Amino acid sequence: RLGPVLALAKMCPLLKGVGLSTVVISFVLCTYYNVLMAWALYYLFHSFRSTLPWQSCNSTWNIPQNCSSGFPGNATHLQSASQQFFDHKLLEKTGGIDQPGSMRWELFGVLLLAWVIVYLCIFKGVKSTGKVVYFTATFPYLILTALLINNVQLPGAKNGILYFVTPVWSKLLDVQVWVNAAAQIFNSIGIGFGSMMSLASYNKFNNNILRDTLIVSLANSATSILAGFVIFSAIGYMAHLHNLPVDDIATDGPGLVFVVYPEVFSTMPVSQLWAFLFFLMLLCLGLDSQFAMVEVMVTCVMDGFGPRLLRVLKRKEFVVLVVCFVGFLFGLPDITQGGIFVFQLMDHYTAVVSLMFLAFFEVVAVCWIFGVGRISKMVTKMLGKPPNIFFRVCWMVFSPTLVMCILISSIVHYKPARYGKTYTYPAWAEGVGWFISLISIIWIPLGAVHTLSYSKGTLMQRLKASLLPCDELANIDVLPEENQPHSSQSQSLDMIPEKAPLNDSESSL
Repeated sequence: RLGPVLALAKMCPLLKGVGLSTVVISFVLCTYYNVLMAWALYYLFHSFRSTLPWQSCNSTWNIPQNCSSGFPGNATHLQSASQQFFDHKLLEKTGGIDQPGSMRWELFGVLLLAWVIVYLCIFKGVKSTGKVVYFTATFPYLILTALLINNVQLPGAKNGILYFVTPVWSKLLDVQVWVNAAAQIFNSIGIGFGSMMSLASYNKFNNNILRDTLIVSLANSATSILAGFVIFSAIGYMAHLHNLPVDDIATDGPGLVFVVYPEVFSTMPVSQLWAFLFFLMLLCLGLDSQFAMVEVMVTCVMDGFGPRLLRVLKRKEFVVLVVCFVGFLFGLPDITQGGIFVFQLMDHYTAVVSLMFLAFFEVVAVCWIFGVGRISKMVTKMLGKPPNIFFRVCWMVFSPTLVMCILISSIVHYKPARYGKTYTYPAWAEGVGWFISLISIIWIPLGAVHTLSYSKGTLMQRLKASLLPCDELANIDVLPEENQPHSSQSQSLDMIPEKAPLNDSESSL
C-alpha cells in the first residue's frame, strides 16, 4: 500500500522526485479546487429561494445601468444578471490581483463546510471513501440524463448540438487546444496527480488492471461527450431565446458553469429544481476528484511519517483532519474579494504548466527507464498472460511522444495567464505563478541530485545504478502472494536483466 513517492522511488531512483512532485501538485490543486465546491454549495443554497437570485436585475448587488436580463451579445458595456450575481454577489470582485479586498465570510463558511464534507467522507480510509463514491460517481449520470432529455426538447437545442459536434479542423493546428485537452484528460482521470497510484495500490495482486484502464478511459470520454450534449443543447436554447449566435453564448472556465448555466435554469419551468439538481451533481463530481487528491497527501504523509505522527496524534483520523485543515487554510486567499484572480493564476500555473512537465517525467520514468519489458513481465505475473501489442505500443511510443510534443509546444507557444478576455496579470503576479509551478517540479532535479549524492561509486556507476529498479521490483519472479496465476507465456520474459542489491543508503531512501 504505497503512495506515488515510494512507488516511483522503487521504480526509478533517479526520478524519485517525480513522486514527491505529484504529491505537491495534488496539495496545491486541492487547496483551490475545493473553492469550486464552495461556490457550488453557495449556488445550491440559493436555489431554494422562491425566485432564483440571478434571474433579474432588481437585486441590491446589481448595477441597473449596465445589467441585462438576458445575454448582452456584442454590447460590451452590458452584463447579464447571472454574470453580475457571480461577480458582485458571490465574489464581490475587485479590480485585480493587486486589490485583495477583505475576506468573503459567506464563502469562508461554505468553504469550511466543503472541507468538513470531504473529511467525513474519507477519514475512515479508502473503504469508507469507496462507499461514498458509489453515490457520488453514479448520481451525476442520472442528472445528466434527465437534463439531456429536458434540454433536447427546447427550441434551438439542435443548433447548439450541431455547434458542439461540427469539427473546426483549423483548431487542430492550435497548440493551446492540445494543451487544454491534455490538461482536461489529466484532471478528469487523475493522471499526474498520484491518485491513480495511491488508490490502485489497494487492489488485489491479480486485479485486471488492463481491463480497468480501458473502462476508465472510455467511460471518461463518454461522460465528457454526454456532458457536451447536455451543455450545448442548453446553450443552443439560450442562443435561440436571445436571438444570438451560439458562439456568443459559449464560453469556458468557471463562467460556463456559474454564469451561463444558471441563466439557462432561470428560463426553465421548475427552475429551482433544475438548479438544485445541477449544483448537487457538480458537488458530487468535484468531491470525487477531491477525495482522490486528499488521499494522495494522506498516503504520502503516512508513508513518510506514519509511526511518528501516530505517536503524537494516536489515530489516522486525526492525521486526515490535520491535512484537511491545512488545505482549508491555504485556500483562504481564494475567497477574498480579489480571490478569483488568485484562483485563476494558480489554476493556470498548476493545472496546465506544472502538469505537462510532471506528466512528461512520469512517463519517462515508468515507460522508458523502468521499461515496457519490466511492465509486461509484471502484468504477466499478475494476470497469467502478457499485455497485448496495443498497450505495449502505447507505453513505448504513443504516450511518451504525445506528452513530449505537447510539452515542447506549450513551452514554445507559451501564453501568460489572464482572467477573462481583458485582464492581464502584472509582472510580479506572473513571477508568483512561476514560483507556484516551481514548488511542484523542483523536486524532480532535487531528487536526482539527492540519489546521486548518496550512492557509492564513480559518477557513471551511480548514474547507471540509479536507472535500475530496487531489488523488490527487479526480482519480480518472486510473487508477493501465493497461488498467483502463472503461464508458460511468462517464461519468455524471464531474461529481462535484473539489478544488483542496493547499498545501505539507497535502500533507506
